[in-house]
Amino acid sequence: MTTDRLSLEARLKAQAFGLGFDLAGITSLGPVSTAAAFDDWMAKGFAGEMTWLARHAGVRADTTRAEPGMRSAIVVGLDYGGRQPAGPIARYARGTDYHRVMWDRLDALGAWLTAETGARARAYVDTGPILERDLARQAGLGWVGKNTMLINPERGSFFFIGALFTDSALQADVPFEADRCGSCTRCLDACPTQAFPEPHVLDARKCISYLTIELRTDIDETLRAAVGDHIYGCDVCQDVCPWNERFARDVTTAEFLPDPARESPDLAELLALDDAAFRARFRDSAVTRAKRAGFARNVAVALGNSQQDAAIPALARATHDTNAMVRRHARWALEQFGTHPDARAALAAAPVVNDDAPTTTDAAP
Repeated sequence: MTTDRLSLEARLKAQAFGLGFDLAGITSLGPVSTAAAFDDWMAKGFAGEMTWLARHAGVRADTTRAEPGMRSAIVVGLDYGGRQPAGPIARYARGTDYHRVMWDRLDALGAWLTAETGARARAYVDTGPILERDLARQAGLGWVGKNTMLINPERGSFFFIGALFTDSALQADVPFEADRCGSCTRCLDACPTQAFPEPHVLDARKCISYLTIELRTDIDETLRAAVGDHIYGCDVCQDVCPWNERFARDVTTAEFLPDPARESPDLAELLALDDAAFRARFRDSAVTRAKRAGFARNVAVALGNSQQDAAIPALARATHDTNAMVRRHARWALEQFGTHPDARAALAAAPVVNDDAPTTTDAAP
């Protein structure tokens, strides 16, 4: 290995850090050791309605198949902060949508690499059939914890992962082989819906993040109370992790600074948003992933769980929503107020026509 080649890896990482990434490592592309476990996870139905994850299984099993000719990847992490207070919207979605932020920085890194060496480069951020956490572990960025999150021993797990594939044969870093969770089971024990059937395995069908983001139909009634006040995502299994308690950072990336209206939102106001108002409010946010109907469904459940009398008028209006799924969840929420006269009156006035018809959030994967 030549000095020039070694200096390229060092300079590439330096460029990544200069662009604002907090972690950077390099790995070679090839067969993925966790692909079989992922296929087994899918076969057990743990992906719920996310059947699109089964597409391109052959590509997922070997990272060289994502784009012909690619040989290496520089894998990066970008911290979004884990010190701000918990709230109804998960921390990662309180600022600007991370996809665009990560893509722009990775594209800039790829442009530098191409200008420096002539190599081709392509950025991946939740795009393509790539098992990002496995790739990051191979690049030495951390280990996959019992809550299935990638944990870095100096930063915890509150960071995004992205990768830049290149046809340049870069010197790979040493994979992170140790599992530093030890005997700790805080994340498994704290999950409100008990979504972990065993360590390192997540049943997405019970996960609050899945229920409030990816699920396109009704939230199972047996899980609604456990959803609590979460309206988009969930940080519970990260909040209780000792590595985050010790090493989580404040937000430093300007784009990820939390919007106060997303950190402490007015749920009644959010429930009243129509499609246009929802898109305007969250146009630069990952929250749009849920679509207006799915988001309103989540807010209705949270308001029902709140047991606050002030929520009743908003829920009463939501029983007349244009979306039947929202109407169903608004009625369920009102039922949580028991014999409260205002809730009873709202339920009596709620329409029932076509409410049993299947309704989804109409969101594409």
